[in-house]
Amino acid sequence: MTTSEIKVEIIHKETIKPSSPTPRHFKILKLSVFDQIASDVYVPLLFFYRHHNSSVPSAEISNILKTSLSKTLTLFYPWAGQFQYNDSIGCNDRGAEFLEAQVNCPISKILDNPDAHQMQFKQLLPAEHMGLARAAGSGNLVLVQASFFERGGVAIGASISHKVADAITGSTFINTWAAFAFGSSVVSSTTTGDHQEVVKFPAPKMFGVPASLFPPLDFLNTHHPVVEYAKEKCMTRRFLFGASEIAALKSKSASSTVPNPSRIEVVSALVWKCTMEASRSNSGFMKTSVWCQAVNMREILAKPLADKYLLGSLVGLSMTKTQLDIDNQDLLTLVALLRKGMEEFKENFGNGISGEEAFEIFKEYGNLLRRDDIETYSCSSMCRLPFYSADFGWGKPLWVFISSADIKNAIKFMDTRDGDGMEVILTLKEEDLAKIENNKELLAYSQPVQQKMRTTAKL
Repeated sequence: MTTSEIKVEIIHKETIKPSSPTPRHFKILKLSVFDQIASDVYVPLLFFYRHHNSSVPSAEISNILKTSLSKTLTLFYPWAGQFQYNDSIGCNDRGAEFLEAQVNCPISKILDNPDAHQMQFKQLLPAEHMGLARAAGSGNLVLVQASFFERGGVAIGASISHKVADAITGSTFINTWAAFAFGSSVVSSTTTGDHQEVVKFPAPKMFGVPASLFPPLDFLNTHHPVVEYAKEKCMTRRFLFGASEIAALKSKSASSTVPNPSRIEVVSALVWKCTMEASRSNSGFMKTSVWCQAVNMREILAKPLADKYLLGSLVGLSMTKTQLDIDNQDLLTLVALLRKGMEEFKENFGNGISGEEAFEIFKEYGNLLRRDDIETYSCSSMCRLPFYSADFGWGKPLWVFISSADIKNAIKFMDTRDGDGMEVILTLKEEDLAKIENNKELLAYSQPVQQKMRTTAKL
């Protein structure tokens, strides 16, 4: 069977409603200013499981997933609602769309064949099957798909509106759903990575806290996005960094300015250096380069302003700029720049951030994206989040894939399954990616995965 013969057939579709109706006093949830600013796109998550008990019919597994999803939506009650303009969610128990699919091959056909990976992923994501790009247009904030492979493999795909979930909240949702499916004890406690222990679940009031801390702005009460992404032909490629390579990179990147760089800092610096080299080689001159790193505001803001379990899309943006020619920049210089940028962000906003300040940050980011004379890289890290803890009853996932959402110069960082290595997903212009693939310095620390996917960046 060739890659082109892999087919995914939707065999069932239904709307899953919360197991208990939402109380009247929770019927309207105000968005925070960060929710308002967040792009109205679906964030795609894919979890691959090699086996479930093949003696159990897929219909029975599907019923367990639907029942547990219903219970999860009772806790995540706003996610079963609908957007009201861009300032609130009507928590009307509309529900989440659930798709069941059958794949005409074993899961190994995708997992063991690198060339097939991303080419087939869109078929495993519900938003793609339903032809949806924005949650506001569909009315559903959450879409899920269970795809059953021959010989027992399962892929769980989730498309979640970025306006209600960042990576922290998304991982909390997936692990809560998995815990209900597994039959574990779900109680209000600390987050864990193992279902032998208890799993943190959200209290209803937690959904309203972000809006009380960061109230919505009236002039953002519109569907016109703060940030728009230009359409451009791009390609995506994954690079794997092993634990020993990251350790070597940290050793090489240490300096008196940053004696103990983090794994994210050193890998970011290397990727940034290589992308700047590719851009200069293809354009013929050195452009100003800006590294825009998504920031978890829960970790930036001092308590009691923020709590690590606040739910929603609490994402800030640290922007680091360099105008120096790449010949005058080494890893130590770039690591120091990234560290300084993050420290300045913490200094500026650690004691609080106004809605107007948050808007101005993303307005500047949007303006940068429209500049042809500036290369702007949009980066986010999902490292150290418990995505690999999501056990629906078939063990922990073999692989978790988080798409780059087809955005030019988008860079995602994700842990490998063992938690020691790192996976970097690059979505770049074709000519830049071609240079990156042959960059000797990058290849000295990483292993490229032999997969490519042509994409067109979307709004």
